[in-house]
Amino acid sequence: MKPFIHDDFLLNNEVAKKLYHEHAKNMPIIDYHCHLDPKEIYEDKKFRNLFDAWLSGDHYKWRLMRANGVTEEFITGNRPDEEKFMKWAEVVPELIGNPLYHWTHFELKRFFGIDDLLSPLTAVSIYERVNDKLKTLSARKMIEMSNVDIICTTDDPTDTLEWHEKLAQDETFKTKVLPAFRPDKVINIELSWFQDWILKLSKVVGYSLSSLEALKNALVERIDYFHEHGCRLSDHALDIVSYEKASEEEVAHIYEKALNHEHLTSSEIRKYKGHVLVFLGTEYNKRGWIQQYHIGALRNLSERNLKNLGPDTGFDAINDGLVAKPLSQLLDALDQTGELPKTILYTLNPRDFEVAITMMAAFQGGGIPGKIQFGSAWWFLDTIDGMTKQMKALANNGLIARFVGMLTDSRSFLSYPRHEYFRRILCQFIGEEVEKGLYPNDLAFLGRLVENISYYNAKNYFGL
Repeated sequence: MKPFIHDDFLLNNEVAKKLYHEHAKNMPIIDYHCHLDPKEIYEDKKFRNLFDAWLSGDHYKWRLMRANGVTEEFITGNRPDEEKFMKWAEVVPELIGNPLYHWTHFELKRFFGIDDLLSPLTAVSIYERVNDKLKTLSARKMIEMSNVDIICTTDDPTDTLEWHEKLAQDETFKTKVLPAFRPDKVINIELSWFQDWILKLSKVVGYSLSSLEALKNALVERIDYFHEHGCRLSDHALDIVSYEKASEEEVAHIYEKALNHEHLTSSEIRKYKGHVLVFLGTEYNKRGWIQQYHIGALRNLSERNLKNLGPDTGFDAINDGLVAKPLSQLLDALDQTGELPKTILYTLNPRDFEVAITMMAAFQGGGIPGKIQFGSAWWFLDTIDGMTKQMKALANNGLIARFVGMLTDSRSFLSYPRHEYFRRILCQFIGEEVEKGLYPNDLAFLGRLVENISYYNAKNYFGL
């Protein structure tokens, strides 16, 4: 009987099979946005068991465990690791239709050679076999097995980058690990931790940040520090795209009000955020950086669980705020002075795919192929339908040939088969278009297209 994850999984025509096996399959991975811990990479983390490697910190799985009636003690609570894993094994058969069902079995097969479907009947055997293999399968080994060329982590501007420094000096590890600048905490002036973070940044740079000018100087220092450590990307979680034109003096006053814990109006928040985003964009442009805008998450919906468990624990959703006008104003403010850097737009609401893609065309140029990119299907859209819709939308109104492809956006070292999942879906999408007569049946041309989207476009775009 053919195993569930077989050689032609998701590949349902001959063109798709040839494109995947002859072109996509063996291409290296550039994981230009993830949440791996550089300390764990440097120290070559060893995992105590499959729960530690697979479920610890994985809010994708946690959400579905809750949905299946698993109580919190077996998710984020203090129950033994093996008991938590067994609860996950109970959930897996119920995941039919969810990409986690596919990811689960891809990861079992690619890293541990296991074809068994995970269920309560196979859970004990799988747990024991995997735990035995984890004795010799460390974080670095997982990265090497996955053919990962470059990893870009996600790092706060106050980070020392000490682990990136150590990795850069380690000639035994061939994968390049670079930081990416994530200044969300300086953007989100309305959040309760803003003042504490400003104080933290002040301690890092060694001077008071009591004025907007001082804050900008500190940010430039940190951008330069990151640049010296190989950083060429920034990343912004723009849950709500905010922009309202304001003078330097207005924004300076708004910043001082925030430091004094004074109430800010919605207009003042938009003015501050837009001003700082434009300032950062001009600094990125000076250094040839790429900025990433992750647009449209609605975070921490459950105040009770935010209080009890903290952020990034699985209580987020897709936002439905309007993005076209503020996003176009933000990009235009940078474009007016010729300082719009290369930019990747990710929209979490699929309603906004065509909005972002058609907007991109207004800001392309400068002789840079694919200067403004539409990023891969993200978070809740990491599905067959989500990825296919993203590709169709990009092909319809943009240049899919210039697409920089997939990323993991993950905290797990076992998540790299998501690139394989994406590449199989890409090849199937192209194969279907050929069958419809919409793409030419030219395997040499299409093979180059697949290789570019899988690897070369990202390599050239990021210049890493």
